[in-house]
Amino acid sequence: MGESNTRARIQGAAAVLFRRHGYAATGLKRIAAEADAPFGSIYHFFPGGKQQLAEDMIRVSGTEYGRMVLALLDSVPDPMDSLVHAFEAAADDLAAADYADACPIGTVALEVASSNEVLRIATAEVFAEWIDTAAQWFGRWVPDPRTAQSLAQSMVMMLEGAFMLSRAARDPEPLRVAGRSMANLMRTAITETGGE
Repeated sequence: MGESNTRARIQGAAAVLFRRHGYAATGLKRIAAEADAPFGSIYHFFPGGKQQLAEDMIRVSGTEYGRMVLALLDSVPDPMDSLVHAFEAAADDLAAADYADACPIGTVALEVASSNEVLRIATAEVFAEWIDTAAQWFGRWVPDPRTAQSLAQSMVMMLEGAFMLSRAARDPEPLRVAGRSMANLMRTAITETGGE
């Protein structure tokens, strides 16, 4: 129990610090201090050091975040209202975190895309997983798989872009606008494809 608790604390601290400060600006000593764990325990659980810890964080946090977004989408029956609700929740959460905690993948993805192939692949795979899952969700109302896939890509792009704008402006409105825009895209897609 103690070992798994220490590992979980390290993972949690790394997730928060990478999300807030990025990969390069987050040192292992700071992660160990935030996790209240001995520095050597990081290498015990993650022999590959910072890169392995970051890859683990990307994959674990990415999957958890994807599940959370899907749960938000599934919490409201009407798909257009659901999209607005999910983006509103993201806006509220970001404002409550004083604009420090956005997407667990976006901060690192932008930073490592051209400098770390292992982490770039991990972020790309998480984004692909989100898009596949979202395409299945959109597919409930839009019968054309290409349109559902396009909506899923648009949702991820709007979410990531809105997080960036909201953090820079310290204003939740870009997330709210993105939610309304996604609802409009969904409404149009349903009308054009003869969905429900």
